[in-house]
Amino acid sequence: MKNLKHILFFVTLIFCSNIFLGQIRVSAVLDSSKIRIGEQVKLDLYVNYDASQRDLKIQWPSIGDTITGKVEVVSITPIDTTIPDKNNPTIYQQHQQILVSAYDSGYFAVPGFKFIVNDDTARPFFTETLLLEVHTVPTDTSITKTKDIKPPFNEEFNWKWYLDYIYWGIGIIVFIAGVILLTVYFTKRNKQVVIVPEKPKIPAHITALASLEKIKAEQIWTEGLVKEYYSSISDAVRLYIEERFNVNALESTTDEIMKAFRTQVVDKQSKEKLEQTLTLSDLVKFAKLTPIEDEHKFTLQNAFDFVNGTKREEEVTIPEPQTNNQPTQ
Repeated sequence: MKNLKHILFFVTLIFCSNIFLGQIRVSAVLDSSKIRIGEQVKLDLYVNYDASQRDLKIQWPSIGDTITGKVEVVSITPIDTTIPDKNNPTIYQQHQQILVSAYDSGYFAVPGFKFIVNDDTARPFFTETLLLEVHTVPTDTSITKTKDIKPPFNEEFNWKWYLDYIYWGIGIIVFIAGVILLTVYFTKRNKQVVIVPEKPKIPAHITALASLEKIKAEQIWTEGLVKEYYSSISDAVRLYIEERFNVNALESTTDEIMKAFRTQVVDKQSKEKLEQTLTLSDLVKFAKLTPIEDEHKFTLQNAFDFVNGTKREEEVTIPEPQTNNQPTQ
């Protein structure tokens, strides 16, 4: 009795499965069963199924470069899903188009395409087998003899054809040359030679003191820009060192700058103030040190003292501009 129940269960399961799978229909259609060699024909694959089958998994056949030994695949479109009958929206249709061609005459059978539904390899779906008839291109038997292609007609060259272009070219060249000569002539005749005086070089200490005065006036450290405040002081002092002592201070570390000053004629007090200014600036920039308020003014004052203690007084002279007028001929 128990075995009979099991048998009835499996029969019912198979019957329901057949009803489910019976709602799926696959087909293949050629838009023309007769072509000539080299012509292309469209092969359309369709899968129709009920829209209620939401979790339906359809495995389409894998198409290579050829379908058979003689029928070659030219292109394949992606698979699209549509509702073929607007009056019956419960039926969905998946479609793919394959463009094929043949380069040999004869009759070629296109075997059925295999579709697998829900990974059920035991019961695949196959389309019907199609027949493709390929014919050769008929020849015109009325032509008894093939004639050669006529050679191109050679016309004798005549330079007179280009006389107009030659005249226009000569005229344009003469016009451009005349404009250039007249421009050069009048330019030389009225030319004034202006001697631009060399811009006087501003002494290094004047530039440095001006930068420090600007830093002092802005007091950006009061706005929380402590790092930028010390960076501007360090940059002003380093630029002064480069211009005053010819030391590559902008690209050097503080230790390298202090080693370079061993050979400079600078008093000990100025060296100590320089080292204090650069060292504290490095600690603020790289070690994120936060100095007390008095150190802000003290560091800036050390920078002023270093520049004033090491400056070299230079006399700045501004030459008068000179103008040399060539006589007019």
